[in-house]
Amino acid sequence: MKEETVSTVNNEGHIVAIENALIRQEEHIILRDVNLNIKPGEFLYMIGRVGSGKSSLLKTMYGEIPLREGTGFVVGYDLLQIKSKHIPWLRRRMGIIFQDFQLLIDRNVYDNLLFVLKATGWKNQVEMDHRIREVLSEVDMVHKGYKMPHQLSGGEQQRVAIARALLNKPDLILADEPTGNLDPDTSDELMKLLHQICSDGRTVIMATHNYNLIKKFPGRTLRCEDTRLTEKQQEEIDFDQMIM
Repeated sequence: MKEETVSTVNNEGHIVAIENALIRQEEHIILRDVNLNIKPGEFLYMIGRVGSGKSSLLKTMYGEIPLREGTGFVVGYDLLQIKSKHIPWLRRRMGIIFQDFQLLIDRNVYDNLLFVLKATGWKNQVEMDHRIREVLSEVDMVHKGYKMPHQLSGGEQQRVAIARALLNKPDLILADEPTGNLDPDTSDELMKLLHQICSDGRTVIMATHNYNLIKKFPGRTLRCEDTRLTEKQQEEIDFDQMIM
């Protein structure tokens, strides 16, 4: 089935537009009255304690948790009306980065990326080779394609995970605690990379509880707390309350 051509922004120019949404898993309410508008090219943090709803909101955006109440528009798709067969199309317009990298440990870097391209419909080997080289170059890993994941540092594995997220030229990057397993210096390097990706025109939404990163790399910040999502200015953030 061929993907329909739909605009990645709504009539107001937002790549993400969520109104009066209730985020829940079965009968457990995680976030209520969620209202969020994000324009293309923004870098946005979601902060809050573990279990406050950051990951659940991201999962709702990429269709793992169904939206049952309210409205949700993400990269051209209506989260309330989307059919299960269209969720792969939704995800192809996104790049998703996880804390634990989720690389395939039985194949090298190149084959990890090749697997994703083939799974998302690419067929031409020359084009796939070219695209893999492009994304590895973007994350400064172009000479590590032959390496197995266990031969890479944590920071290098996360760079490969970012390269994987960029393969299908997504408009939106969702990063769920991407520096959670990395040391401070490596985290800083990853943040510089993510901000560069954003400056190239992509939207980045990053869930984190690492207040040092937000201090070093300020950005629009939302807080999940007591089932509510609220926007915070830098000077309003109580960083001491963000610790796990």
